[in-house]
This record gives sequence, structure tokens and C-alpha cells, in this order.
Amino acid sequence: MILTVTLNPALDLTYRLPAVRLHAGNRVRDVRQQAGGKGVNVARVLAALGRTAIVTGLAGGPTGQALRADLAAAALHDELVEVAGETRRTVAVADDRDTTVFLEPGPPVTAPEWRRFLAHYRRLLPGTAVAVLSGSLPPGLPADAYAVLVELARAHGVPAVLDADGPALLGALPAGPAVVKPNAHELAAATGTGDPVRGAERLRAAGAAAVVASLGPDGLLAATAEGRWRARPPGALPGNPTGAGDSAVAALALGLADGTPWPERLRRAAALSAATVLAPVAGQYDAEAYRRLLDEVRIEPLEPQPDRSGPCRPPTAQPGGEP
Repeated sequence: MILTVTLNPALDLTYRLPAVRLHAGNRVRDVRQQAGGKGVNVARVLAALGRTAIVTGLAGGPTGQALRADLAAAALHDELVEVAGETRRTVAVADDRDTTVFLEPGPPVTAPEWRRFLAHYRRLLPGTAVAVLSGSLPPGLPADAYAVLVELARAHGVPAVLDADGPALLGALPAGPAVVKPNAHELAAATGTGDPVRGAERLRAAGAAAVVASLGPDGLLAATAEGRWRARPPGALPGNPTGAGDSAVAALALGLADGTPWPERLRRAAALSAATVLAPVAGQYDAEAYRRLLDEVRIEPLEPQPDRSGPCRPPTAQPGGEP
């Protein structure tokens, strides 16, 4: 079983239309609504791959009820903890060229609600193979929230995959997550370098056992104790990139749970991420494209690069990237 934690889930709205006109009326061609947030998307992909995933996190208000109703309709195992605040919404506007996403901040979480979630999280850890910790922190949570979750998982012998950015990422590194997965922007902001190999090694020096960086159409880069690799898809694919990183996280969590060697783990993550771009909404992927891309993704070993500078910027680095 893989446990996905989404502390700031959302009810996702996706609007599709041929082209967006700024400062003008836009007629939407298609509207979709579903439970979202990075960990929820990971759970959807895991379920589509035939694996058991549990969704936990914080949800509240009528929007939270709508989110939970959608989880039930998708047959996803709901272990969310109720809070008094209203769950946020996100709006993705996708035209034939690109996607623009609008993100609400999320409800404030009180100290008693956080303590109640931690008790629930502890009860879920026994029997868990991997804990996936994804997304932004809602207002009110401590800056070390992910560090606490990583430490609790490790105390139960459960490796943690962390997909966060800014202070939430940097604050969790000393706790020793098994894998962290920033995108290129998040990696540069956290480490102060535009070189993804050096940036990944700085995150490893700060405490992450392995780092996998999403580089958009250029694929994935992995820095681990076993070696460094680059996974390159055959080329850029047209579509909606929302959720592509979450699919990569799902593949990385599966690889960790199954003990898959790193090059193959990275190949599957890159293929699944690329196949997600071809799907209409986050949490889905094109199964036929995934099978084809598994044969087309190239894995390249990378030579180590010396880096004598400090591991990371201080935890005051500005966040960036997806929620």
C-alpha cells in the first residue's frame, strides 16, 4: 500500500477552449471538475496502474464534501481528516497552445486540527510501503510540517517521497526523505544554481537520499547514491502538462516500493510523465502512449561534477511551481 498525503487538496476545475483572449469574454468548450491536489493525482495514477493507494490530508466545508464525493466516485480510498475551513479550488484554463492555472491558498489550519491529523497519520503508517508527501502547505501549518511527517514515517520504517518547494522542501531535507522531486524552477530557487546536476547534489548534501528533477520536455534527471542519470523522452508532446510531475512521483513511489533499479525506475517515471501530457486532466495518462514511450525514453548516465559551494540557500528561499 502507498499512502499519499495532500495537506492542501483542491477541487480542480479544468476549462478547455480553442484560444484564450485576455481581457475579453471566452466561451469554454469543455468543463471538468474533480478532486485534486498533487497527492490526489498521484493516487489516481497509482490506482490506474493497478496499485492500492490511500488518500489522506485535510479537507473541509462544502468544497471539501464535493472533493470527497469525487474520491468516492473514483473508488479512491478516502482517509482525509475534516477541518473547519473551506477546501480550496484551482482553475486550469487549457487552450490549444498552453495551460494557465489559478491557485487559491487553502483554508487556515488550527493547531488542534494539525495534532489530530498527526495522530491519524501515525495510525495509517503500519502496513504502508511508501509515504508520498505532496504539494503546498495550507496557512497555519508549521514550516517543519513535512519534516515531522518524514521523521514519523522513518520511525515506522517507511521511506518518504517528497514533492514540495521553497521553505517546505528545504525544511524537510534534514529529516532525510528517500526521494525529493523538484521541478527545474524549484530546484534553482532552492539551491541558487541553474545547473540541475549541481542543484540536485546540493539537495542530497542537505539530507535527501535521492533527487529527481523534472526538466519539462527535457525529461528527468536523477542524482542518487548509486549514480546519476538523465531520462530523455523522444520529444516534446502537445497537450496539458498539469499533473505530469505527479505521474512521475507515482512511478518513483512504485519503484521505491518494488525495489526497481534506478535507471528503469527513471525510465518509467519519464514515460508516465510524458504520457500524462496527452491526457485531458491531471491524474490520468494515455496508456497506449505510456507503453510506447517505455521503449523510446533514453537513459543516459551522467558523470559526477565537483561542487564545493554550500548545499542550499537558507529556508527563506521563495517558493515556486505547482501546489
